[in-house]
Amino acid sequence: MPEIREYELFEVHEPVSQTIPFVYNSPHSGRIYPPEFIAQSRLEGIAIRRSEDHYVDELFGSAVALGAPLLAANFPRAYLDVNREPYELDPRMFDGLLPPYANVNSLRVAGGLGTIPRIVAENMEIYARRLPVQEGLDRVEAVYKPYHATLRRLIARTHVQFGFGVLIDCHSMPGNVRVAGSTARPDFIIGDRYGTSASAELSRAAIAILEEMGFAAIRNKPYAGGFITEHYGRPSRGLHALQIEVNRAIYVDEVTLEKRADFAAVAEAVTGFMQQMADYVEKFAGDRALAAE
Repeated sequence: MPEIREYELFEVHEPVSQTIPFVYNSPHSGRIYPPEFIAQSRLEGIAIRRSEDHYVDELFGSAVALGAPLLAANFPRAYLDVNREPYELDPRMFDGLLPPYANVNSLRVAGGLGTIPRIVAENMEIYARRLPVQEGLDRVEAVYKPYHATLRRLIARTHVQFGFGVLIDCHSMPGNVRVAGSTARPDFIIGDRYGTSASAELSRAAIAILEEMGFAAIRNKPYAGGFITEHYGRPSRGLHALQIEVNRAIYVDEVTLEKRADFAAVAEAVTGFMQQMADYVEKFAGDRALAAE
């Protein structure tokens, strides 16, 4: 896959010394589109970028200065989505038979949002024609597996160093998201897979910090967390995983995808949130709910 090797697939931004038990992850903010991928697509320009979590890596970039590593994808989500199982693949997208271990029946595959997505946001088909099966499998080998190997290493290192760890999986959501049964628009959504990927105390602290800062924040609805949150969150072992969704309408123009004038202010607020989360965890580091055996 020579086209994908022309740039770094992803980057780990590291502090000189990790001083807090956090790992930050931005799996959907990649915005380098290989020319060969664009040639395969029926979409171009802004249309192909609709699935990006626009500039989320920059919003959370100060994690490094606070003492935590940040893993950020450079490849776009439309090319491959690491927030899925490794082989959630849609047989309708490929010429040839998928291997028997592929999960072809998941709800995410049915919705066109498998490991190799069929659509971008607004239900726009990506590809002009079917892909060879081997190409899909090659993307998993070349992109998905190295990314997750790196994420596992960061989490394991944090766990060993501090005795527990907190993964914050960073995303953005469309500005038209509303709370069910309400016209209220959340600024942030904290997902903990309904209490299974992180301690309830940690989730409640995240919500409380955001609300104290003046943001509208809710938990789990409509985004409870994806594969990464579910897969890496093991609170019984002292490994907590939270997904955070930022309403992109507060910091980016969703039509032009240009940063809004108050982008810096939102990034500063995110920095404050990360600092207060670190302070909270440091204060309660000995709590069994956080540092479980």
